[in-house]
Amino acid sequence: MSLKGKKIMLCVSGGIAVFKAAALTSKLFQEGAEVKVLMTHSASQFVTPLTFQTLSRNDVYQDTFEEKDPASVAHIDLADWADIVLIAPATANMIGKLANGIADDMMSTTLLATQAPIFVAPAMNVHMYEHPAVLRNMSILKEFGCHFLEPGEGLLACGYVGKGRMAEPEDILSTLQTYFNEDTRDLIGKKVLVTAGPTREPVDPVRYFTNYSSGKMGFALAEQAAMRGAEVTLIAGPVHLDTPPRVNRIDVLTAEEMYEAAMSEADRADIIIKAAAVADYRPVVVSKEKVKKSNDSIVIEMERTKDILASIGKKKEHQILIGFAAESEKVEEYAMKKLEKKNLDLVCANNITSEGAGFDKDTNIMTLIRKDGEHIHLPLQSKHDVANKILDEAKRLDLR
Repeated sequence: MSLKGKKIMLCVSGGIAVFKAAALTSKLFQEGAEVKVLMTHSASQFVTPLTFQTLSRNDVYQDTFEEKDPASVAHIDLADWADIVLIAPATANMIGKLANGIADDMMSTTLLATQAPIFVAPAMNVHMYEHPAVLRNMSILKEFGCHFLEPGEGLLACGYVGKGRMAEPEDILSTLQTYFNEDTRDLIGKKVLVTAGPTREPVDPVRYFTNYSSGKMGFALAEQAAMRGAEVTLIAGPVHLDTPPRVNRIDVLTAEEMYEAAMSEADRADIIIKAAAVADYRPVVVSKEKVKKSNDSIVIEMERTKDILASIGKKKEHQILIGFAAESEKVEEYAMKKLEKKNLDLVCANNITSEGAGFDKDTNIMTLIRKDGEHIHLPLQSKHDVANKILDEAKRLDLR
């Protein structure tokens, strides 16, 4: 998956993660890419332009009015030159400028002028990353078609622990290799159906039963399938996640709504991945009025919801059907029973009690179990990487 000959415009905005951008420049050059670096003046306070010039073997651009070639306008020439634009690190300031059409320096002007795909690697304090204005700006950029490289969680330079660390150079390199390599567009012509997130089963107008699912695994699957060329439909329960680019999203709330949507879409799909954590039970009676509290205990009678995975398993014909088994004990034993009982082609088993795995994490640990009995153990890695491993197996199964 070589980047040889690819023209990459690396936009480096000011933050402590600039040192990672230097390492990334070196890796891109070693992979054969031609790299031209734009830096903000703030970025040069952390690492000098000379460092990037040495690593990229190209001039570094900072000043809109410094024209290195009188025969061209630098920011337009750069914008047209690039095969791809990578903003790493992407500060809250630069994300805000791009989202709102502000062009007041060399980098922001060039970004508005380019027609190349833009990849954004945010890096900032966890509270900045979670600020409503920053979240809104990132959402706008996703609507514009920008690709985001999720920041990691951990100890930040400011001393806080949380989300905001720029994606590692190795992960960014892998993403770009996947994007450029035609061999990875291996799902072109395939229709992929993914379910994601929890469901809510109402008790009354203000209360409901649900679970801890964030939908991150399902959304990662939808995003990676779309990047690999598939036509993707994502049925999503109530989650706080943006729709991945080029994905058709259907929002649902209850298990019944997810069942109806999944059964409606299943016949058209080639690959079905049920990553949603659907409620197994719902209240028999849903009160139209708020249930008032009292000093007495309360008993709510529950009934089974429809089993989406089993229902699709019974009626599937050509489809590859993949399910998930999130367990806290006897993980592989229970997963294999699910594989057999629900007529799956692959089951993705994980222990939700393992550190770094389970709900609302950006990472996962997984064992993929095929119908032929083969076990594929995936160590701790990002959910996007896990998603690609699952899609690899789906592709293998589809070639049977």
